[in-house]
Order: sequence, then C-alpha cells, then structure tokens
Amino acid sequence: MFPFEAFVPVVALVGLGSVGGWVLTTWLRVKNGYPLDGAWGQAVYPRKNEEAMERVKLLSQENAQLRAELGSIKDRLGNVERIVTDSSHQLDREIEQLRHKTN
Repeated sequence: MFPFEAFVPVVALVGLGSVGGWVLTTWLRVKNGYPLDGAWGQAVYPRKNEEAMERVKLLSQENAQLRAELGSIKDRLGNVERIVTDSSHQLDREIEQLRHKTN
C-alpha cells in the first residue's frame, strides 16, 4: 500500500493556502468597497458608517457644483462658437444694438 502520511503535509499546506487566499481577497474587497458574496452568491454590502455617508454627501455636492460649472462653460462655448462662425456684418450689428441698449 501507499503511505498516506506523506500526503498529510501537502493537504494541510493546500488547505492553509486556500484559506489564506480567501481571507486576502475578502480583505481586498472590503478595502476597495466591493460587495461581499454571501453563502449563495448574493451580494452582501458592508454596514454603512457615518464617515462613508459623509463622504458620499460631500462627493454628491461636489458633483452638483461641477455639473453647474460644466453647464456654464457649455453656454460660454456656445457664445464663442456663434461669434466665430457668424459673419462679421451680423456681429457688428448685434454689438451696435447692445451699445444702443446700454446708452
């Protein structure tokens, strides 16, 4: 017969390596904000703490500010495009109309 005592350390090392790999991947998922997998493969999200909620709130506010700024820049770019593509005669006429409105 074959001596099974020689395979015990190999089986133990494979088992420890598997558990260590599972712990490492779980830690990396939690660290980077990925959802965890439950027993049947469904996503299990970590608890939300106050710091994470505040961070989401700040990022949402920054997102709204950047969107407003982007809208303003689009308007300004539209005006610049209109000035560049319009004929100079029409542009001169519009400038003169604006001068008469202010006076």
